[in-house]
Amino acid sequence: MSTPGPLSADSDIELEVGGMTCASCANRIERKLNKLDGVTASVNYATEKAKVTVPAGYDPALLVAEVEKTGYTVALPRPEGATTDSEGNDQDPADDPELTSLKQRLIGSIVLTVPVIAMAMVPVLQFTFWQWASLALATPVVVWAGWPFHKAAWTNLKHGTATMDTLVSMGTSAAFLWSLYALFLGHAGMPGMTHPFEFTIAPSDGAGNIYLEAAAGVTMFILAGRYFEKRSKRQAGAALRALLDLGAKEVSVLRDGVETKIPIGELAVGDEFAVRPGEKIATDGTVVTGTSAVDASMLTGESVPVEVVAGDAVTGATVNASGRLVVRATRVGSDTQLAQMAKLVEDAQSGKAAVQRLADRISGIFVPIVIAIALVTLGAWLIFGPGVSAAFTAAVAVLVIACPCALGLATPTALLVGTGRGAQMGVLIKGPEVFESTRKVDTVVLDKTGTVTTGKMTLVDAITEPDIDRTELLRLAGALEDASEHPIAQAIAKAAAVEGGQLPTPEDFANIEGKGVQGVVDGRGVLVGRESLLADSSQKLSSDVAAARAEAEDEGKTVVAVGWDGRARGILVVADAVKPTSAEAIQGLKDLGLTPVLLTGDNEAVARRIAAEVGIEKVIAEVLPTDKVDVVTGLQNEGKVVAMVGDGVNDAPALAQADLGLAMGTGTDVAIEASDITLVRGDLRAAVDAIRLSRKTLGTIKTNLFWAFAYNVAAIPIAALGMLNPMLAGAAMAFSSVFVVGNSLRLRGFRSVAKQ
Repeated sequence: MSTPGPLSADSDIELEVGGMTCASCANRIERKLNKLDGVTASVNYATEKAKVTVPAGYDPALLVAEVEKTGYTVALPRPEGATTDSEGNDQDPADDPELTSLKQRLIGSIVLTVPVIAMAMVPVLQFTFWQWASLALATPVVVWAGWPFHKAAWTNLKHGTATMDTLVSMGTSAAFLWSLYALFLGHAGMPGMTHPFEFTIAPSDGAGNIYLEAAAGVTMFILAGRYFEKRSKRQAGAALRALLDLGAKEVSVLRDGVETKIPIGELAVGDEFAVRPGEKIATDGTVVTGTSAVDASMLTGESVPVEVVAGDAVTGATVNASGRLVVRATRVGSDTQLAQMAKLVEDAQSGKAAVQRLADRISGIFVPIVIAIALVTLGAWLIFGPGVSAAFTAAVAVLVIACPCALGLATPTALLVGTGRGAQMGVLIKGPEVFESTRKVDTVVLDKTGTVTTGKMTLVDAITEPDIDRTELLRLAGALEDASEHPIAQAIAKAAAVEGGQLPTPEDFANIEGKGVQGVVDGRGVLVGRESLLADSSQKLSSDVAAARAEAEDEGKTVVAVGWDGRARGILVVADAVKPTSAEAIQGLKDLGLTPVLLTGDNEAVARRIAAEVGIEKVIAEVLPTDKVDVVTGLQNEGKVVAMVGDGVNDAPALAQADLGLAMGTGTDVAIEASDITLVRGDLRAAVDAIRLSRKTLGTIKTNLFWAFAYNVAAIPIAALGMLNPMLAGAAMAFSSVFVVGNSLRLRGFRSVAKQ
């Protein structure tokens, strides 16, 4: 296998590790890598990856060599866009030779083992020389189907270590070899030999008992557990693979005015490309020409398409729902939002929560302890028990039932599914430690602009003088404002176009500095601006409309007066409107036991109005951008565990200071970088989803760990006391792993509050 040369700077390398069968394997590889000078490694059993930080000048080939010396296979990451292996053969990401091999061995072992177990359990099936038929059927199961266990155990022995495979290999080999002894040297091979199947151990001399059903049954059950575990881990990572598959594969780039289809990998920043209705937008960019509705549900979870026009930003992998667009690429490859989302999810999945590191340490010493317990069990039964057979059976049961698979899978499988489900819902969780932070949070600080509110000026009311039509007021004012670039003017023009349709073109348009605009629309002289602009032309608002203007301004809203043909005709009220889902989100946060706090630089009156509208009691207003971090620190000094939700550059320090930072994905890159969780949707309900999902995932981890610990603590004494047949021990051990993975997979059914 070819490897890249030495690295020029400190960097992270992700290795794909093959051949790991339990958490002990991952722990062993991690210890070996961490012994290398300057190397810091974390190996994840569930994702089968090692995340390694190496110093500048370090040759990655040394990492490969160290892992291979440990007895496992390893592959360096392929270059971006690579689709072939080292021999140049096409690669299908769905191919999994290990899973295929496991399936073949499992099917073979089922076909051969079922008759062996049936004959051992049902005396009526024990025909003359049935024991020799059992030997013929069980031998390929133990030798061929169980070969991966024996091979791994031998490799471990050569390196002076022990893993789950050691336990399985020792247990099944001992049962098989004892059966050979009883058949060839004892009296178990005599014609007419029978023995009933028992759940517990019965006294005997051992020479007349065979354990072929235990040897074959344990192999079959553990192969089944490993197969379903492997397949479930593939399902757990399906969300990330689906995320990576969202992107377009080809793009219609415009070269000299001609559309040319090229692979997405050849697109460069600055290229312009066409997107027809129904096609995916190839990469992040800015609309050059065209108008359309863009469906971003696959990235954000938001089902309502977003209208875009020239100058609007669009995101790669979203779908153009209607008109033809021409887009200029602004980010390509690994810089796109889709690629960054995938990287965040993958980093979170490959990390380890603190509780998982404890489990890894336990599993690392668990196997040698189990072998010692098995030897003590054997010795105790030989000394105090009824005979060799009982001693042997109890020792084998201890070896088989104690495998720490469930312990190693408890945390990473929940992380895999939880972060993957979050990605599908537009919630990107940056690391496993975030899950533990959400449990303790009791206060959530919400930046107002862009988080609780839209962050954009919006027409919220139109109040007319008597006998004036509202639509006419909007149409004439909107036509004039459409010629202005001011944000308030654009808000009015947009609302007027939505309500009244196509706007007329004004004549003699003029901007009056600091006051407003004037012009002729449909033959009428129209004024739009401050009340003083109309007063200069002796156009006065009626007392009722003037009172409405004063009330709106007291609430912090912006009021624009409109007049034509010598008379004041009404006012338009513009404000940073509250997002329609914010009130529901605030209630959701309260239902989670959190205290919401509104934080803003606006004046107290504006802040109180917004807070009252969405149901927030505590308001901290008139805060300078540089002082937001001090507010978070102050709350922490009061003993609060603080989450912060924001979207702007000035929110970044506060997001970093908070115990849990949540950044709106519609905000700035600086804010997103400083946060722990990124909410791809511009919907505050995503914050509720993020905290609910994190807590649910943490609860799943705890359930898994409890099951894994309780299972081993309870099962080992039962087996050591001779109360468990080895075959049933194997089935129980396999079930424990499948239970843990299955429990984690339940997180795939997690639902957003927006859809409940």
